[in-house]
Amino acid sequence: MKIAVVGSGAMGSLFGALLAEAENEVWLNDVWAEHVHAINRNGLEIEREGKTRRVRIKAATDAREIGEAQLVIVFVKSTRTEAAAQVAGTLAGASGMVLTLQNGMGNADIIAGVVEPARVLAGTTSHGATLLGPGSIRHAGVGPTTIGVWNRAKEGFERAVRFADLFNRAGIACEAVEDVRGVVWNKLLINVGINAITALTSIKNGEILDLEVTRNLSRTAVEEAMDVAQAREISVRVDMVEHVLAVAEATAVNRSSMGQDVDNGRQTEIGAINGFIVREGCDLGLKTPVNQALTALIETLEKHY
Repeated sequence: MKIAVVGSGAMGSLFGALLAEAENEVWLNDVWAEHVHAINRNGLEIEREGKTRRVRIKAATDAREIGEAQLVIVFVKSTRTEAAAQVAGTLAGASGMVLTLQNGMGNADIIAGVVEPARVLAGTTSHGATLLGPGSIRHAGVGPTTIGVWNRAKEGFERAVRFADLFNRAGIACEAVEDVRGVVWNKLLINVGINAITALTSIKNGEILDLEVTRNLSRTAVEEAMDVAQAREISVRVDMVEHVLAVAEATAVNRSSMGQDVDNGRQTEIGAINGFIVREGCDLGLKTPVNQALTALIETLEKHY
């Protein structure tokens, strides 16, 4: 199968490499020319548990070099989804599918504004990856991936199953579901309870558990988001607060992606995470003061790097 990955940082490069190793024709597309040139020159270097391998894979800064693909995977930051959606729409042509595995909410809806909604897949993944330098990544963690068609059309589940099988053959443990919205919301609430707090305080995920005041801050942010989900009739875990704290403990030594963005003076995805909860709350007439404060603080920090 011909596959294009739009946004080939750590996660995009990882998925592209795994799919290429399964004998698919894979192209990586990214705006970072040095990264693209390194991949084309030397292959993609992947470090995993102290061992390193190189994967030969095609990469391009100009999507026109790629041509149409049967599957386009979007892995850009949510702040760049609108531009990526235009690129993905061109690459997918009239019949290709577009899959987003991005953090935050709103990405699938933006893509569905460009690509026929029945051809938009969305999902989550628990794989972890870190960009080490041009043409070099670390595969930091392995976990399940879940996908489904965003518009919940009857024939959508069959499409999702087909692409889940593709991922499984590439060693990416993947499950297709009929209603992926709840899955994406559950992942969102994990990010709501961890990312902004760690980014603002320079702590690692596990350090959220060290103090009661920090645990309570995470708890309240998640509970506000659960109220929004309930008002939207979205099914999320009833034990979501405990689940978020368990995830923080399981990833104790990790620095959240938003924390890494702040550390490196980059724009964060706050608008698609806590900011999304604030906007939804406003539409529903629900107060979300903790998420509003976390959003305002991150936005203020970004403006004063």
